[in-house]
Amino acid sequence: MKHYGLIGKHLTHSLSAEYFTRKFAQEHIDADYQLIEMKGLWEGVPSYLDGYNVTIPYKRGIIPYLKSIDAVAAEIGAVNVVKDGIGYNTDWIGFKQAISGHISAINDRPALILGQGGAANAVHYALKVMGIVNDMVSAHDDIRADVRHYGLIVNATPLGMYPDIDTYPYINYELLTPNQVLFDCVYNPEETEFLRRGKEQGATCVSGLAMLYAQAEAAWKIWNGE
Repeated sequence: MKHYGLIGKHLTHSLSAEYFTRKFAQEHIDADYQLIEMKGLWEGVPSYLDGYNVTIPYKRGIIPYLKSIDAVAAEIGAVNVVKDGIGYNTDWIGFKQAISGHISAINDRPALILGQGGAANAVHYALKVMGIVNDMVSAHDDIRADVRHYGLIVNATPLGMYPDIDTYPYINYELLTPNQVLFDCVYNPEETEFLRRGKEQGATCVSGLAMLYAQAEAAWKIWNGE
């Protein structure tokens, strides 16, 4: 049996174990997937893992503990997949696939990324690959600018994530219009407060679930040398 897992500080929000356990059962794969909460990376990642995912707050911090990282992860500055001590980033792949069906609605307008952490960097990289100009702002900024300038607004912060479901980024939601797309990298709950407020204004709202699934499949390919 092979062993995979997710390392992070608080993992009550995670659906990764559920996703991979279901995948392993459906595809008759002899493997398991564990949630491994770590108070700090100094505790050491269990050596029995054949591969693992990395989530908040260790996507950047894990890098010095690895043998190396690939070129894309180096440019993004964050790692969410590790195999044989080498770090990769599949978050950008997950986001790119999840947003691909909504590109026409963005209509050549710039994107606004809320957040400046590992997830935000992955979104920035994906948008750059897609040729979409984007601005990044801190999660702590109070954004009162005219958000109608943007065709896409991405929440790449943990705001709204279970169990803190009442939190949300501070933008002027009243200025949102039906010809905008809101994307939340948070996937639990499926409809965050950020998306709910956007929906009230008629914006197209996209949950992070599709991103989760797509990045997980990309991680599985890395672990299997595909």
